[in-house]
Amino acid sequence: MTAFVPHVIAWNLTRRCNLACAHCYIAAGSWHAARSELSTERCHEILDQLLAVNPNPMLILTGGEPLLRDDLEELARHASDAGATVVVGTNGTRLTDDRIHSLMEAGVTGVAVSIDSLDPVYHDRFRHGDGALQDTLDAIDRLREHRLDFVIQTSLTRGNRAELPRLVEWAAEKGAVSFNLYFLVPTGRGEGMQGLSPDENEEVLRELAELEAAYRGRLMVRSKCQPQLMRHVNEGSPLQNYRTRCPCGVQYCRITPEGKVTPCPYLPIEAGDLAEQSFGEIWADSPVFHTLRHGELGGKCGACEYAEVCGGCRARAHATTGDLLGPDESCAYEPAGGPRIQPTGIHYGEEIRISPAWTPEARERVARIPSFVRGVVTSRVEAFARREGYAEIDLEVMSEVRKAMPVDFSRRLPFFLRSPDEEVQ
Repeated sequence: MTAFVPHVIAWNLTRRCNLACAHCYIAAGSWHAARSELSTERCHEILDQLLAVNPNPMLILTGGEPLLRDDLEELARHASDAGATVVVGTNGTRLTDDRIHSLMEAGVTGVAVSIDSLDPVYHDRFRHGDGALQDTLDAIDRLREHRLDFVIQTSLTRGNRAELPRLVEWAAEKGAVSFNLYFLVPTGRGEGMQGLSPDENEEVLRELAELEAAYRGRLMVRSKCQPQLMRHVNEGSPLQNYRTRCPCGVQYCRITPEGKVTPCPYLPIEAGDLAEQSFGEIWADSPVFHTLRHGELGGKCGACEYAEVCGGCRARAHATTGDLLGPDESCAYEPAGGPRIQPTGIHYGEEIRISPAWTPEARERVARIPSFVRGVVTSRVEAFARREGYAEIDLEVMSEVRKAMPVDFSRRLPFFLRSPDEEVQ
């Protein structure tokens, strides 16, 4: 693989939505027409292009509300059969038992569900949908019953900031894989909203780091669009296994409902148009991606000793300064001018050369692991084998690693480590 691989691809399949959330970056709503979306046939063609660049990405199918597309399962099946890890991002209100079953049959391995408050007045007003919270809470119970992994997504505002500890506790009680807190990027309908001040963001990040440590082993707690969390994470946190500097355009990108490619959902600047170029051509040759991969950060982000593990949110920098490489002004930290801090552990998406001690069957199993975590898994398996004195890594050793793996590492990865006998149980 090359140094720059699209490990995670978010695809906004539609702008249609049964809700009209106040902060929506894509300004989704019920008034959008299905005819403006890519056809099913064209989506299949694009999927083939994506998978030609990376056969094992994480593909996030979202919207708008992706459950409004009748071909969602067909597209998910195409991607999952080819080797992608497919997840769906939804507001949750349309997750019936039948729909959950059909998603699972199509190979969907997880669902990200939006919950902004456990107070129905706040959540329903923020999402512009009467009864939306109750519908989503009912859907989460159904996801648990069907044993389909789910993530809780919360958009941070002053209105729900005090509820953060309770939301994390509730997510853990419900059995969520992860709690993701999104910090506002002023784009789409969110352009007219005001996020928290830098000092307030700093307080929230400190609290998130404490919650991440408190729930370790039960629930992953993460910040989104606020990589400054890494300044607060203690050594030994699983978050430090990854290069968490803003990945947009480097290992992550987004496809719009019309087929435009952008660095991320919150950064609407076009890197290319799939009507004119293939995905592979855009990923390799886009000047926008080249800037994000090779350009020098400006302002205090460029001067910061945390530039390699944080680097600020590129979408927010562009939204507020017009510069892809500009400073992220949501950050309260003032650089101290020391040496740059480097990521520890295995970098996000890093490939590890598999040693000759692996059996062919084990090598084949590793090839099925999503590319964005393959390096981390390979490193852990090899370290386990060395520690236990195994001269060869086979499927049984991989099964032992799965049983010893911490719960908070991943709920999906153990599947790839099971022996054939375990898979039929």
